[in-house]
Amino acid sequence: MAFDRRTFLGTSAATGAAVVLTGAASSPASAAEGAAGAASAASSKTYAFTVMGTTDLHGNVFNWDYFTDKEFDDKAHNDVGLAKISTLVNQVRAEKGRRNTLLIDAGDTIQGTQLSYYYAKVDPITARRGPVHPMAQAMNAIGYDAAALGNHEFNYGIPVLRKFEEQCDFPLLGANALDAKTLRPAFPPYSMHRLRTPHGRDVKVAVLGLTNPGIAIWDKANVQGKMTFPGLEEQAAKYVPRLRSLGADVVIVSAHSGSSGTSSYGDQLPYIENAAGLVAEQVPGIDAILVGHAHTEIPEYRVKNKATGKDVVLSEPLKWGQRLTLFDFELTWAKGCWSVAKVSARVLNSNAAVEDPEIVRLLSDEHRKVVSYVNQVIGTSTQAMTSADGPVKDVAIIDLINHVQAETVKAALAGTEWAALPVLSQASCFSRTASIPAGQVTIKDAAGLYPFENTLEARLLTGAQMKAYLEFSARYYVRTAPGEVVDPAKLTNAEGTPDYNYDAVYGLAYDIDVSQPAGSRITGLSFQGKPVDPAAQFVLAVNNYRASGGGNFPHVPQARQLWANSEEIRNTIIQWVKAKGTVDPAQFASVDWRLTRAGIPVF
Repeated sequence: MAFDRRTFLGTSAATGAAVVLTGAASSPASAAEGAAGAASAASSKTYAFTVMGTTDLHGNVFNWDYFTDKEFDDKAHNDVGLAKISTLVNQVRAEKGRRNTLLIDAGDTIQGTQLSYYYAKVDPITARRGPVHPMAQAMNAIGYDAAALGNHEFNYGIPVLRKFEEQCDFPLLGANALDAKTLRPAFPPYSMHRLRTPHGRDVKVAVLGLTNPGIAIWDKANVQGKMTFPGLEEQAAKYVPRLRSLGADVVIVSAHSGSSGTSSYGDQLPYIENAAGLVAEQVPGIDAILVGHAHTEIPEYRVKNKATGKDVVLSEPLKWGQRLTLFDFELTWAKGCWSVAKVSARVLNSNAAVEDPEIVRLLSDEHRKVVSYVNQVIGTSTQAMTSADGPVKDVAIIDLINHVQAETVKAALAGTEWAALPVLSQASCFSRTASIPAGQVTIKDAAGLYPFENTLEARLLTGAQMKAYLEFSARYYVRTAPGEVVDPAKLTNAEGTPDYNYDAVYGLAYDIDVSQPAGSRITGLSFQGKPVDPAAQFVLAVNNYRASGGGNFPHVPQARQLWANSEEIRNTIIQWVKAKGTVDPAQFASVDWRLTRAGIPVF
C-alpha cells in the first residue's frame, strides 16, 4: 500500500502500527534490471539484492565547509555530502537494477552545518509557508526508502523534527522512541519493503529503526515528559519476532548506536549508548545492522548471535556522506520461502564521485542563501587568533569562548543569591582549524569556534570538585617522562579521548604535569593568586552536553543547576561580537594553564 504520513501519524502513537512500503517494486524495470533478472532466473531460484546505507549526514548536502566557506577537505582527502552520495547510489542502481536495491540511513540528519542551522533557525521550516528542508529535498530526490532517527534530530525541538518528518517521502523510524504518556511508538518502528523476483513470491525486507537512548539526557529540555527512549536490545527483542511473523524474509536494523558496547556517559545513561553489537549478539533473527552515531568507518564487522550461532553483518559508513555502505544479500528459494544464504558488506568512498548535477541544481539557491548568510560581517578583531595550538596551549581563541560564557552566566545570575560567587568556564578545542582573522569578523568566523548546537548552563561546584574535574580532563595527555622528546602531534588524545572531551577551565590557574599518571597531574591550582580552598564554592559555566554527562566528567551532572537557557552557545558568541563591535584579546586572553614536567614547562 502507499505510505500515507498523515494517516500514520494520526494512529501511530495509539497503535504502534507498522509502515508498509512497496515503492522499490513499483518503479519501471530498467535494462540492467532485466539483465539481473535473467541472470537470476538462470541460477536456479536464487535472488540477489543490495541495501545501501548512509549515516550521520549532519546537514551535508554539498562538499562544502560553511565554517570556512570553501570546499571541504581533511588530511585523508575525504569528501562529504549527499550530492556525491547520489552519484554513487545512481551507479549502484545502474549496476544492480533499481528494483534490486534499497537505500536507508541511520540518523543524525538535520544538524551539523550552517545549512541545516539556517533552515531550523534563520529561515525555519516550521514557519507558515516555510521552506522545505534541504536534507528532505535531497533525500527525496535521491530516493531514500527509510531512515532511523538520530539523537541530533531532537536538537532543534520536536516541532522542527515533526515538520522535517512531514516533508520526507520516506518514514523516519524509531522503535525505541516512545510517547511518554502512552509508552507507544511516537514514530513508525519499522518499514516493510517488497522486492519483486523472477520466480517465487516477492522478497519482504523489514527495516527496524532504533535510536539512541541518550536523547533523554542530551535533549532533556526538548523531550522530557513528551518522549522516552528505552534500550535498543529491549525494543529489538520485541519487534524482530513480530517482523518475522509478518512474513519478513530479511530483517535489517538501522541503528543510531555505535557497535562497541561502550558509553561516554558512565552511569548518567541508564542504557548502553553504543549497543549495535549487543543487539546483533543478543537478538536472534537479524541479518544485518547499519550502524551510526560513532562516526567511524566499519566496512564489514561480523557478530555471532548467541542464540542461533549465525553471523550478523554490521557496517558503518563513517559520517557526513563520506562513505556509502553496500550490504549485498544472496537468497535462495526452497520449500515455498526465501532464506538468506549469504550477506556481505563493503563501503564506497564518495571522494571518487562527482556531485550529482541534479542535486546541485535542486539546492543551489539554498546553498547561495547560506553562503551569503555566513559571510555577513558582525565586527572586527584587533588581531588574528587560531585554535591550532589549542589542544596543548592556553590560546586566546578558546579564552574567547570561555569569556563569553562567563560573562553570560554572570549577567544571568546578577541579583540572585549566587551573584557574588566567582564564575569559571569550560571549553574545548572543538576544531583545530578555527580562526578569527585580524580585521573584519563574519558569522562563519564566530560560528566556526563552536560547531555544535550546545546550550549554556550554570552549575555549583566546590574547589575540590573542580580539581577532580581538571584531573579527569588531563587524562587527555599521553604520559611523557622528563627529558623525553615531545611531539605535540603524539601528546594528546590518550586512550582515544577526542579533542571535544578535553576541557580548559577559565578563571583558575594551574599546571598539568604530563610526566605524572592520569589522576595526579594538576599542580599549583589557584584562584586570583591564592591556592584553591577545597570547600570554596564556584559557579561553572558549562555546556549542556557536559552538564548532562557527556564525556563522563565527574560531579557536574549531579551539581546543582543555578541557571540554563535554550540559546546555542554559537549564537551567544555571534551576538556578543555584534554587541561589542570589536574583539580585543587584550581584554580577555591570558595564559592561565600550561603543560609541565617536574615543574618545567613543556613549551
